[in-house]
Amino acid sequence: MAQLWGGRFTKHTEKDVEQFNASIYFDKRLLDEDIEGSKAHVTMLASAGILTNEERDRILEGLTSILEDTKSCALPITDEYEDVHSFVEANLIDRIGDVGKKLHTGRSRNDQVALDMKLYTRKTVEETDGLLKDLQKVLLSLMKEHINTYMPGFTHLQKAQPLTLAHHLGAYFEMFTRDRSRLADIRKRMNLCPLGSGALAGTTYPLDRNMTAELLGFDGPTLNSMDSVADRDYLVEYMAALSLIMMHLSRFCEEFIIWNTNEYRFVEIDDAYSTGSSIMPQKKNPDIAELVRGKTGRVYGALTSLLTTMKGLPLAYNKDMQEDKEVSFDAMDTANGCIKLFTGMLATTKFNKPQMEKSATGGFTNATDAADYLVMKGVPFRDAHSIIGKLVLTCIAAGKAIDDMSLDELKEISPVFEEDVFDAISLKTCVEKRQTIGAPSPQAMEKVMAVYEEYLAD
Repeated sequence: MAQLWGGRFTKHTEKDVEQFNASIYFDKRLLDEDIEGSKAHVTMLASAGILTNEERDRILEGLTSILEDTKSCALPITDEYEDVHSFVEANLIDRIGDVGKKLHTGRSRNDQVALDMKLYTRKTVEETDGLLKDLQKVLLSLMKEHINTYMPGFTHLQKAQPLTLAHHLGAYFEMFTRDRSRLADIRKRMNLCPLGSGALAGTTYPLDRNMTAELLGFDGPTLNSMDSVADRDYLVEYMAALSLIMMHLSRFCEEFIIWNTNEYRFVEIDDAYSTGSSIMPQKKNPDIAELVRGKTGRVYGALTSLLTTMKGLPLAYNKDMQEDKEVSFDAMDTANGCIKLFTGMLATTKFNKPQMEKSATGGFTNATDAADYLVMKGVPFRDAHSIIGKLVLTCIAAGKAIDDMSLDELKEISPVFEEDVFDAISLKTCVEKRQTIGAPSPQAMEKVMAVYEEYLAD
């Protein structure tokens, strides 16, 4: 196995030890970042007079050729190398000779790994944000379409008050807005360059760390070389943010699964995002929603694993930190894949508007409005609450909704009721009179959607 070390050793490592120690199997996905960082490093070395311009150009040309040949599969990344860094350096030396050995001047694998992982994570954070933005665009489009689609709102999975599908979807728009805000915070906080920190104590070479940071799009260099190579906070934060994103997706999926049941029939998931049964020909299962819900635990596991790995590590770098990659890569792939699939499922779902409205008229969702009606007639709220509670009991016994009661029947409960009560507790009135910002009326929703439109345009 090609290694970047060995001068101090008199024996070869055992084959099992090599396999156990190697990370090439998973860190090969950092190839782009490793070469990007190496190019910035040698450019800075030449600017600082540590390399000649000719040496810089030969190394840059060699690095470019390695990347191109790897992408075209002319140069496979095999397990004869310990990691992606040794793969790049060994092949560079093979191609350009001894000048390739100067690539690692003023650099350690510790700050090199820290850089590669930061570059990769930064790119993936941006990818996650873009996917969430695409999801929000679908949400906003559906909100505009369903601003007058009535449905029941729930607490404790029991019908509570009527609202609209637009309002319900808007709750998830808010969740994903917070998620994107967290991603922006992570990107800003992590955007300092660790390269030049060496193994843990910097280097005696006159490196221009500001130049390296600028070349790689960072806001500046990190300010403590020990923390630079030992820091994985940004990964923990990203895993936490992905966990919250998955929690929000999982809640949404849970509702889709419920809405998809024969008992609810609120939605019809497109065939392209459903599967059938091997034995029951009538089945159309919400497998995508169930899998997203299930994969949430997988992302939670990555967060727990990373926290557990880091909790007992003394400064500075420790080999334990190699364990940050597999779980993080898996969580990134899982979360981004789930966002993309959920967006497609949501965009193609058909909402059963008549069934939603019918459901909103049952379950006494207008009971609160009936109480508010009495309050407007001068009845104290606590008394109004009690009166409507008795009315609901009467309706249940009679197998009726409040709207189905005659005025005479209502007056038997309270003489305060008048003919105008039926308009006051209609589905349309219950929704449209809730006009404060954040409420479900079309007027309130139009204002909120204008804010969302502007947010997505930024």
